[in-house]
Amino acid sequence: MSDALLNALAEALADLVTTIDTCDDDVLDPDTAVKWLENTGYLLARLSPADRRALSALVRRAAARGPDGAWRDDLLRIPESFGLDDDQHELYCDSVERLERRFVETVRGVAPATPVPTCPGWTFADLVKHHGATHRWMEHLVRTRAAERVWSRDVPLELPDDPTAYPEWLARSAEATLRTLRAVDPETPMWSHGADQRVRFFPRRLLFEAVVHLADAELALGLEPRIEGGTAADGIEEFLENLPYYSWTAEPVAALANGSVTLTARDTGAAWRVRFGDGGYSWTKSADETATCVEATAGDLLLLVYGRHRADDARFRVSGDRAVLDAWLAATAL
Repeated sequence: MSDALLNALAEALADLVTTIDTCDDDVLDPDTAVKWLENTGYLLARLSPADRRALSALVRRAAARGPDGAWRDDLLRIPESFGLDDDQHELYCDSVERLERRFVETVRGVAPATPVPTCPGWTFADLVKHHGATHRWMEHLVRTRAAERVWSRDVPLELPDDPTAYPEWLARSAEATLRTLRAVDPETPMWSHGADQRVRFFPRRLLFEAVVHLADAELALGLEPRIEGGTAADGIEEFLENLPYYSWTAEPVAALANGSVTLTARDTGAAWRVRFGDGGYSWTKSADETATCVEATAGDLLLLVYGRHRADDARFRVSGDRAVLDAWLAATAL
């Protein structure tokens, strides 16, 4: 989508929201106005944090093009009224906190030797240990402002001897990580294993570690994972952004034959086009009907790209060359 079109849509949205929000009751039914604004707020809340920041900037730019006065002031209030300017670092930390609470509640009391089918060869003890170790590692990285890679195996785990105590150990590990993250400026430069070389990389990464591993636990217990659409869409983008930085996928992705895959989330309306071949890889937020296409909810698509669901599951509608999709999923398997 062109910048001109994005700017025009943002300006139209800002004008419409402001008109409805400031309209006299005798011109527009108040109940209709409230319903419209609430629906708009719900839809905007489902955008990923990156999209929310982008929309906030576009609305402010649209307001800046107008003359000084009450109308411009009303336009400038839109990002705040819809939460588009919320502190994303803190929001990610809050989301991690909620997910870790759910994770601990889910795994507490489960026999440590219970298998986790989506992580072949793992038990619940292995899953909880891995997730807690990730917290310990990332807390160490942020606390020390690591300038280069530190291997997770070199970070003390303080792991209990009894695997039944792992859930409480995980809870303590997550609390320590969040204290460290909340005490640091998210714009602080440091090493990370992804695209964003700043502290703010880590709560977002931890969120999707928690989302996926909570899904592992729920699926092992016969439960259906509950992943909010906007969170899942952000998780897909985080996956696509960081994929080139994961050393274990770089070579398989580079070896792929030319092809493209489109992921379409039927619940949020978002779409992502992934292109690969000749050693290259790129993605955009758009659909491509000539590509191999996969349609499902954003949550199911997130679990697909992480290998927790199979593409032949009935929840996915696949069109185009299935071999292209299978090759991409195999190359990007984490």
